[in-house]
Amino acid sequence: MRLPISLEFFPPKTPEGAAKLRVARQQLYALEPEFCSVTYGAGGSTQEGTFGTVGEILAEGVDAASHFSCIGATRDTVREQLATLKAMGVKRLVALRGDLPSGYGAGGEFHYASDLVAFIRAESNGGFRIEVACYPEVHPQARSPEADLQAYAAKVKAGADSAITQYFYSADAYFRFVDDTRRLGLQVPVVPGVMPITSSTQLMRFSDACGAEIPRWIRLRLQSFGDDTASIKAFGLDVVTGLCEQLRRGGAPGLHFYTMNQAPATLEICRRLGLAG
Repeated sequence: MRLPISLEFFPPKTPEGAAKLRVARQQLYALEPEFCSVTYGAGGSTQEGTFGTVGEILAEGVDAASHFSCIGATRDTVREQLATLKAMGVKRLVALRGDLPSGYGAGGEFHYASDLVAFIRAESNGGFRIEVACYPEVHPQARSPEADLQAYAAKVKAGADSAITQYFYSADAYFRFVDDTRRLGLQVPVVPGVMPITSSTQLMRFSDACGAEIPRWIRLRLQSFGDDTASIKAFGLDVVTGLCEQLRRGGAPGLHFYTMNQAPATLEICRRLGLAG
């Protein structure tokens, strides 16, 4: 059976960005993705762009999942947004705690993603498939690995259907996390998030911000290439394709690509895996 593929985009900030994303999406649809997700800025700051991009994907005949964060939100605002998404034809959500915009204090009626999952379940009566996030290398704000695992368990018990991981470059970290979830009796699919490597400076910046580990050998090889973007991209394709092969052999239920609104790297990785078209 063909390994399911899903794709993540972020809402473009400019008309030029929106036009480029439309072209990239059309190229990536050759992968026959199970769904495409669209991210959501801190405190819902990109909500209009998120919902707009989700609407475009649905109009293109592809299932679309809206990211949905709850920090700073009230039950009334979440209820209203759920109604909007349901009216648009959205059937899948990626439920997250999210981040407050800088300069805001704590607030809102939801403190954890598990609170949001439980609320969506109660409000929608099964109307949405709910994805949640998880962290094979431990959430950067978690008190301990066990505390992070319990936070994930709370989301699953609140009604999550499946999970998508933060990206990683150690297959062992993913398989250990899945084993730990099974030990707790959690049976929902855990889909690995895959970040293609196309720029070393971008990768370092993202990884420092989100707590994703770049193995020392990968970091040193990337640094050794300097500004040689062709070598960085070629190395990145080899590394990430190899990682995906390990994940597939180990029984991962799918691959979720963080595309960064670009098509070439994801298309090439999937072509090498025999998953393109």
